Amino acid sequence: MLPAVLAMEAADKGIDMLALTDHNSGRNLPAFAEACEIVGITGIFGLEVTTLEEIHVLTLFETVREALEFGQWIESILPRVHNSARLFGNQFVCDLRGAIIEEADLFLYGPADITFDALIDQTLVHGGLAIPAHIDRPANSVTANLGFLPELPYSAVESIAMPPTVETLGYTVTQGSDAHYIEHIGRRRCFIESASDGFSGLRSALTAGTVSYLGF
Repeated sequence: MLPAVLAMEAADKGIDMLALTDHNSGRNLPAFAEACEIVGITGIFGLEVTTLEEIHVLTLFETVREALEFGQWIESILPRVHNSARLFGNQFVCDLRGAIIEEADLFLYGPADITFDALIDQTLVHGGLAIPAHIDRPANSVTANLGFLPELPYSAVESIAMPPTVETLGYTVTQGSDAHYIEHIGRRRCFIESASDGFSGLRSALTAGTVSYLGF
């Protein structure tokens, strides 16, 4: 999905706040930020990081610069394996108009050299939100790979099913589309209530637990 098309599709579906979280990379975030500004939605900038345990964690930041710096660090601790476009597809970086400006040669889907708990800590230290992804999924989730949800200072947890089918230990639960194709954008979403808008409003809502869902 082109970053601009992602933002336009979300706006058409009535989504007010949208995060782009490519696997282990933030390279497409500048174009995404421009597109969000143009279509009038709030962009949230992040990565979906794979830990040493092969657990997926959403790391979200307020600014493109913060997310890019975090992404550069994550890329620096990935296995030094070249991507096979024939097997895994191209890893294009695009500008606002969809023109390809570079192609990442490093295979971006592998596990970074950082443990699950260390990634949570580092995300928070860098001012981000740390959210274990799709905790109820039978692959690449904390509950599937560790067998339980450790009590750590998460900003929230993300669940596919609502209500969640796994123990959430009282953490705020979010729900997102986890879209890998255009038609998946907005298939799952949640609603936040906060006195402020933008990233600070998101942080406040997750802290206060003022999050609701379609049908709940």
